[in-house]
Amino acid sequence: MEDFDKLVETAHDNGMYVILDWVANHTGWDHAWITEHPEYYTKDKNGEITDPINDATGEPWGWTDVADLNFDNEGLREAMKQEMLFWVKEHNIDGYRADAAHSVPTDFWEDVSADLREVKPVFMLAEAESPKDLFHNAFEMGYNWEGHHLMNEIAQGKKTAKDWDDYMKKIDTTFEDDDYLMNFITNHDENSWAGTVKERMGDASEAMLAMSYTIPGMPLIYSGQEYDMDKRLRFFEKDTIPHQKGKVYPILEKLGKLKNENAALHGAKQAASYETLETSNQEKILAYERKGGGSELIYLANMSDQPVKFTVSIAGDYQDYMANSEFQLEEGQEMEFQPWEYKILTKN
Repeated sequence: MEDFDKLVETAHDNGMYVILDWVANHTGWDHAWITEHPEYYTKDKNGEITDPINDATGEPWGWTDVADLNFDNEGLREAMKQEMLFWVKEHNIDGYRADAAHSVPTDFWEDVSADLREVKPVFMLAEAESPKDLFHNAFEMGYNWEGHHLMNEIAQGKKTAKDWDDYMKKIDTTFEDDDYLMNFITNHDENSWAGTVKERMGDASEAMLAMSYTIPGMPLIYSGQEYDMDKRLRFFEKDTIPHQKGKVYPILEKLGKLKNENAALHGAKQAASYETLETSNQEKILAYERKGGGSELIYLANMSDQPVKFTVSIAGDYQDYMANSEFQLEEGQEMEFQPWEYKILTKN
């Protein structure tokens, strides 16, 4: 544990937070509770401990490598809360990423989050975007699963830029002002089961990556993404990640600097505005504006695999952030973007 404590201390010294992945929904079959507290688990009609059940169908998910925990048992709730408090009290971690948070009762998360915050301010991330009451008192951030899948569909030509505009209007009314969504183009599930970034998004991947940094929320970098990793990692066995800097690494450095320094990208919804901009081709051109803290940012992208000529309803002098050059946009000016071309225009 000395090594772990040193890791946490070093992260804090460098202005970083450390959150642990917490799997509350189930345990392995070799967990001590299996023999010491079998009452903590869900049991089938024969009284045998079972693997997790899909509440919607009443049938097992097929996760036969794990045993389902029963949150109707008060002893389980208290035992798990004490274990979560241990890591915050004794090892100074800063919160948790809650695996399958939607599969655990919201009132458990609310109870444990309240107790954790009595120790220190913590950051709680749910691997879920619903039910929405998860974000009332328990979690600060959720996974933007719907946005991620929509990015995939746009990249594959199944959806359009207009569909993204409609999606942003929808979540503006379903999430509260201080709610965050975590935006991503890949993660451990997607990489192993749905495919690599290049498999799912192809030539659209860089435009989608830039989107994940400039829409409201916080971006995720998944292990190996920074090294242009183009292989599916084995899910249940040890696998290796290449450590060779390629095209993506400097892009992430530049986008990370933008995210940290541009006030239009800070905070949740109440900190910076998001507004869809009108273009002459709403189906293929995605255009939005962010404003906050005296900064302004515009994202323009051709969300198709064909060149597109278009106009956009803005004008002014900007900085083309990725190209590090000046960019002047005149009212009614026609532009042509190549397939999946994008620009991030800034003004401070």
